[in-house]
Parts: sequence; structure tokens; C-alpha cells
Amino acid sequence: MRLPPARATIAIAAVTALAWVAAVLAGQTDRIAVLAGFIPARVGGLQIDGAAPVWLTPLSCTLVHAGIWHVALNLLMIVFCGRLVEASVGPGGVIVTYLVGAYVACAAQYAVAPHSGIPMVGASGAGSALIGAYALLYSRRRTTGWGPFSGQFLQIIWLAVAWIGIQLLVNFASGNVPGTPDGALIAAPAHVGGFLAGLALARPLLLFRYRGA
Repeated sequence: MRLPPARATIAIAAVTALAWVAAVLAGQTDRIAVLAGFIPARVGGLQIDGAAPVWLTPLSCTLVHAGIWHVALNLLMIVFCGRLVEASVGPGGVIVTYLVGAYVACAAQYAVAPHSGIPMVGASGAGSALIGAYALLYSRRRTTGWGPFSGQFLQIIWLAVAWIGIQLLVNFASGNVPGTPDGALIAAPAHVGGFLAGLALARPLLLFRYRGA
């Protein structure tokens, strides 16, 4: 099957890559991480001079990465899953999924560590929303209904549980992302939050597009 041009996905990936290159060339990656990263403690009132508005940091943090492997893995995830999701829900659907995923990811991270002063950076939370949408839209449903629960509902639950399990295992097995500074823990809650957002949005966006609502 020949897919239509994935303009929204390519645009997201291009902006993400260019932002990282610009930060590296400027030699300001650490400073930008503090000014543009999502810092949970800022929601509670922590002040940082020159930082982006806290409400904007769930988006700005997606443009900040800690190393080449960090940005490369996120770009691979965005391009592969985003292209296929865009073929189903359209460019607008991909953008909505990505943006909502970014905010839900940060909300999940805040819920787990509201007093943390460590900047959360990277597009993996928003990208996880694309993975969630991709998993739901393109996985073959083998789950049958059980009692009052439909097969589709149980499929969503199964995908959510599987992703949460993967994140817990990854977080337990490795405390660092390759190429990031020591102590830069994987933001598992953000990954889970983004994935759940993608699961929740996939079907409604698909119906919205093809029903012409």
C-alpha cells in the first residue's frame, strides 16, 4: 500500500531535529534544558530567570534533547509511527495526538514527581502518543469480548498494560538513556501518559476524519 505524503509527521521531525542541531551548534544544550525543559517544581512556584512560561514547557521540552542517541531514537519513533498514524487520521489528527500527548506526558510526570527540579527533556512523551495510536490502529485485534466488556475495550486495556510493563522494565534495567548526562533518568511516567493519550485519541480522531464531523 502506498501511503500519502506524511507532511505533518515530516514537519514535526524536521523542527525537532533542527532545534537540537541549533542547540548543539550554539553550545547551549545544558542551559536550554533548564530554560525550555519541563520542570515539575515550576508548577508549584519554583522560579527560574529567563525560563519559558511553565505552561509552554510541555511543548518546548519536546525540542530539547540530551544527546545524539536521544534525539535519533525519538526521531525514528516519530517518523515510523507518525507516518502510519497520519495515513489513518490525517495531518490534523497527528498534530492533535502529538500536542495532547506532550501535555498529558508532562502531567503524568508531574503527578509522580511534583517537587522534582530536574528538567524533563525530549520528544519521547509526545512520541509515545503516536506509538499508542499506532498500536491501536494497526494491531490485529485478537481479543474477544468478556462479560460487559467489548473486545475493543479489552484490546485497549491489554495494550496499556503491556506498555506500562515495558516502561517499568526499561526503567528498572537502565537508569540512563545512552548519550545523556549521568543521572538523566528515563521519564517512564511521561511515556505511559503519552501512550495512554494516543490510545484514547486514536478512534475518535479516526471517526472524526471519516464521518466528516
